[in-house]
Amino acid sequence: MNTKHEVHIYTDGAAKGNPGNGGYGIVMEWVGKPYRKEFYEGFRLTTNNRMELLAVIVGLEKLKKQNTKVLVISDSKYVVDAVTKKWVFQWEKKGFAGKKNPDLWRRFLKIYRMHQIDFEWIRGHNNHAQNERCDELAVMASLQNQLSLDEFYEKESNKLL
Repeated sequence: MNTKHEVHIYTDGAAKGNPGNGGYGIVMEWVGKPYRKEFYEGFRLTTNNRMELLAVIVGLEKLKKQNTKVLVISDSKYVVDAVTKKWVFQWEKKGFAGKKNPDLWRRFLKIYRMHQIDFEWIRGHNNHAQNERCDELAVMASLQNQLSLDEFYEKESNKLL
């Protein structure tokens, strides 16, 4: 286990229909401590990529102490590559012109700059215990009766109608 990090944040997102009902799941584990938290939320109309990114954002926003050393573990190439290959910083310089999910990327960058964050991509549905749990949470969240409103996405998708 990598001990240079204080917290490991495992994330996953899901969407039925893509777009459709969606949800995210988060498992947070503190390194060297028996402390673990789980979070999830479901939305009535969203996309898988939005839920993957929102899971990372919410996980980071749950951290109480600034400048925390974090390892984010995700099966989302969209999120991991955007950060590790530095695409998101180029998108930001260009005002996210022509890019999807600018609202979430701006929110991500705000919290990203408050911590020391590394990313690790893992293959999804590969019997990784925390990733499987995040997937269960995300799917469960998407199937709840009371789903939240993804305001930005619904507003943007209505413009296309």
